[in-house]
Amino acid sequence: MDPEVIIRIAKDGDVKYALAIVTEMESSAKARGTGIARRTPEMIGEKIKNGNAVIAVTRTGEWVGFSYIEPWSNGTFVSNCGLIVSPAFRHLGVATGIKKRIFELSRMKYPLAKIFSITTGMAIMKINHDLGFKPVTFSAVTQDDAFWDGCRSCVNYSILEGKCRQNCLCTAMLYDPAEHISCSDEALVY
Repeated sequence: MDPEVIIRIAKDGDVKYALAIVTEMESSAKARGTGIARRTPEMIGEKIKNGNAVIAVTRTGEWVGFSYIEPWSNGTFVSNCGLIVSPAFRHLGVATGIKKRIFELSRMKYPLAKIFSITTGMAIMKINHDLGFKPVTFSAVTQDDAFWDGCRSCVNYSILEGKCRQNCLCTAMLYDPAEHISCSDEALVY
């Protein structure tokens, strides 16, 4: 990865990148021909202000990449969402760095939550797999209507609804912390 790229938890001053982030999310989805749940700059700004986002920037302040977390089902689940990297910085390991950092943030803020990611991208599936995620059916992730309502703006929403939210063109992947308890951790469980 480029030593000039810094990957960190986003802070209030990073709200200035929200429009660029949303614009690149939509542009990239169109270029790939895939669906995407639309986000607004205000929503991205909220994630940043709440400490629920990871951002990558250059040492000179240029926006490089972004992702955020969202809790669901009263914190039983947390989703890793909106991973995007600026085209000028792709294929440099930035997505892997952001994905690892957003995973760490998820585990730190919601240590007992099952973490899920829904994607159409093979590269993201590989990164998720390397972090311990497994492919699952959609019934294994949150069933909160608010989460699935976020998919309404996706071009593939009719497929999702037609399949009663059981599957779509995306792949759901899940990390269950209960499956990753070490022997020393088990000794601490009462």
